[in-house]
Amino acid sequence: MGNLFKSGRSSEIENFVQEQIKSAHVVMFVKKTCPYCSDAIDILRSQYGPNFTENDMHVIDIAKRPDHEAIQDYLCKITGARTVPRIFIGQTSIGGCSDLDKLKKTGALAELLQQK
Repeated sequence: MGNLFKSGRSSEIENFVQEQIKSAHVVMFVKKTCPYCSDAIDILRSQYGPNFTENDMHVIDIAKRPDHEAIQDYLCKITGARTVPRIFIGQTSIGGCSDLDKLKKTGALAELLQQK
């Protein structure tokens, strides 16, 4: 977790991440080349169904950012994992792709998505 603390930009990173988490009901930090990220996006789109719009979720591709390592370090600090995707629903971390899939299988995901 060195980058976050060595950079001296921890409050800037923290503010960026927290602003993104508050920006939509569903927020995902991803790397577009990651197959688990693609799977998570597909799961969410399928749950929203035909009424899905891009406003329903905010996807942040951190791979394009020079500070992506620091962002992942901060995500680890607040969620316990630095892997992507990191998914937030209603500003609460629900984990990654496998956690999202479990929520879908139990029906809990549909309930969380309706709580807008």
